[in-house]
Amino acid sequence: MISRRAFLGCVCGGTLAALAAARPWGARRAHGATAQRPNIVWIYSDDHAENAISAYGSRLAEVAPTPNIDRIAREGILFRNSFVTNSICAPCRAVVLTGKHSHINGVIRNGIRFDGAQQTFPKLLREAGYQTALFGKWHLGSEPTGFDAWDILPGQGHYYNPDFITPDGRVQREGYVTDIITDLSLDWLENERDPEKPFMIMIQHKAPHREWEPGPDHLTTYDDVKIPEPHNLFDDYSGRGTAAREQDMSIAETMRLGADLKVWETVEEDDLVKQRTYGRMNDEQRAKWDAAYGPKNQAFLEANLEGDDLVRWKYQRYLKDYMRCIASIDDNVGRVLDYLEANGLDQNTVFFYSSDQSFYLGEHGWFDKRFIYEESLRTPLVAKWPGVIEPGSETELMVQNLDCAQTFLDIAGVPLPGDMQGRSLLPLLRGEQPEAWRNSIYYHYYEGEGRVHNVYKHYGVRTDRYKLVHFYTLDEWEFYDLETDPHEMRSEYDNPAYAEQIAALHTELDRLREHYRVPEDPPPEQA
Repeated sequence: MISRRAFLGCVCGGTLAALAAARPWGARRAHGATAQRPNIVWIYSDDHAENAISAYGSRLAEVAPTPNIDRIAREGILFRNSFVTNSICAPCRAVVLTGKHSHINGVIRNGIRFDGAQQTFPKLLREAGYQTALFGKWHLGSEPTGFDAWDILPGQGHYYNPDFITPDGRVQREGYVTDIITDLSLDWLENERDPEKPFMIMIQHKAPHREWEPGPDHLTTYDDVKIPEPHNLFDDYSGRGTAAREQDMSIAETMRLGADLKVWETVEEDDLVKQRTYGRMNDEQRAKWDAAYGPKNQAFLEANLEGDDLVRWKYQRYLKDYMRCIASIDDNVGRVLDYLEANGLDQNTVFFYSSDQSFYLGEHGWFDKRFIYEESLRTPLVAKWPGVIEPGSETELMVQNLDCAQTFLDIAGVPLPGDMQGRSLLPLLRGEQPEAWRNSIYYHYYEGEGRVHNVYKHYGVRTDRYKLVHFYTLDEWEFYDLETDPHEMRSEYDNPAYAEQIAALHTELDRLREHYRVPEDPPPEQA
């Protein structure tokens, strides 16, 4: 496992030794396995922004690197244009499982119970002889189906001493959630799986979801660092419509000093959020927390900041806590990579890292996700597969979380169901350039105004250069030229210079809605 200190202290250069060309299922056997079909490891975090992975080269790359996630990209492939279909937690997870858009799989927003009776890729892999396991965040209401082993967080779960739902009931485990999820996963790999069968394991982290509670190993990480600000931290939304102006997800107005930023001195002792976070810690954990945050909070309170200075302080505290949570994820990605290598499993394992969606890291003055704008439409995706994926490769082709189910099935040699709506990424993993690859993606956010963060319902289309968005409950349209306005600061929908491009995108949007069988009337708000 590579530490952040070692990563910052050296220049990572050179190239990996050339790997011998091999059939995907021709890797060496491990632990007595006779099956040559590849294993699949899927590590999935929650709200991990593409801009918070140093392999993507963002403004955070130098101050807050992610060396172990970068290691996947360096030894495999990085997807430059990876997108989601609906940027919110539960819908993204349902899309990955089913390979179908939200209006088809039924989970259009958070809080809807996933129908576990429907077809999912873990069920199909299991029927084909794979062992399947899931550990960590589930967030779909129903119990997991299609897994030989599972151990999930209830709802969003807790960072410290979390509860887990198991097939035998609920248990509480002491420790930090990211470490515990990895412990459970490695224990299953070492002690519970059948080494004669190929496996697929989903390791699904809670972090770095709000309220961004760092683990005990990283409470002071980045204390001596200043996080670079985005140029539009103080965006006034003058170039966009009602939705951007009326959202409730700004660092300035929405982000809470106590619950979000850990200045517990500003809340009452019985504050519910404080009790479900800080209140869950044991004495040792709380002592470490107080030693780390007490002096920093006292300095903040004495400064008595206001206006832009307060926003800037909140941004620094938010980003550092967020990246501290990611530091623990990165450490644990390294643990899994090291385990596979130490046990001879790495050569016949396809290893993915992704997130349910990206997240605003101060861009437009925001946190959270939901919008079709780039920072939350995108999601990171890196993969490694020795002997198949060329180390250090990248692709600019447009992919979506809609493609995951078919990709996993194709890797395993399982026939692809005709009713799935994505495309297998296996040709891209092999370095091929398929003909007639998609040149646009469809997006639809259903949760809507009046719910958390007050983001209006909308759908839209994105091509390699342009984006057209319909906020349909407002009957407002927005259009962006991503080449001239990559940060989407001004809608050009009413600009006659773009009339031809806007007309073409209207046609493409209609085509995609018909292709994906999107109903004219949105699905009902299911309980």
